[in-house]
Amino acid sequence: MLQYILFEHPVFAATGLLYAAATAAYAAAWRSTRAAVGRAGTALMVIATVLNLGLVVNRAVESGREPFKSLFESLVFLALCMGLLYVVMERLYRTRIFGLPAAAMSLGAIGYALVKWDADIVKLPPALQSGWFMPHVLVYFIGYAALAFAVGVAIVQLLASRSPAVQRLTTLKLGTMLTGDPLDLDKITYDVIRFGFILLTIGLLIGSVWAKSAWGDFWVWDPKENWSLVTWLVYGAYLHLRKVRGWRGDKAAWLAIIGFAVVMFTYLGMGLLPTAEESAHVYTG
Repeated sequence: MLQYILFEHPVFAATGLLYAAATAAYAAAWRSTRAAVGRAGTALMVIATVLNLGLVVNRAVESGREPFKSLFESLVFLALCMGLLYVVMERLYRTRIFGLPAAAMSLGAIGYALVKWDADIVKLPPALQSGWFMPHVLVYFIGYAALAFAVGVAIVQLLASRSPAVQRLTTLKLGTMLTGDPLDLDKITYDVIRFGFILLTIGLLIGSVWAKSAWGDFWVWDPKENWSLVTWLVYGAYLHLRKVRGWRGDKAAWLAIIGFAVVMFTYLGMGLLPTAEESAHVYTG
């Protein structure tokens, strides 16, 4: 299988290898004070993301449709969304400390896509042949990428509260830092989750309008719809508890992690439920 991927799909193989190299470089940057190490991680991440974009565009051209039909296609697209969003966040927050979890998650998505390999191109079923399909998936996956970034920050926050070495990375200008300004990890997590929550809300609204046009009702109690609502409620609870009840620190970080676990169950685990057969949202492949 690996030999087949390497020789028949070299761009996919190169994308995975570059995400792996970026993960290694960002990990090295956690221990190195040399700026060149962190810059290498950034360069590798950017190149991997560009190749990942090429995979998605090529799949769209080959299939003549949105490249989100199968689980394989969606995983490749999720890796792209996480990679792109991280590159933007690196420039926004002027730090590379989150590169390790971000690159690792993109690598994980590509790795799982390899496990779920599906090179066959199939047509969209009638229910998905809608103008709402593209914006619905696009908004949700960018939201998922934002929440993935947030959980990476939350993990760093938990490590920083327990490890002086990690704490030092958030306050000093090392190989992982672009400015050396102190990082408010709790606020970064909150801000990014707030952004992701807005996208989840928009995704739910688009899905409701789509359901009305396709099935005659705004909510048809599809199992995936129900779990999407659960995800929305969990993150709504996070925002409420932080804003109204003043949750900060470890409690907020753990809730962010729990929220992302619910996201992953909604995306990948829901198909294991007995009711999954009733869903129009279960991925093929």
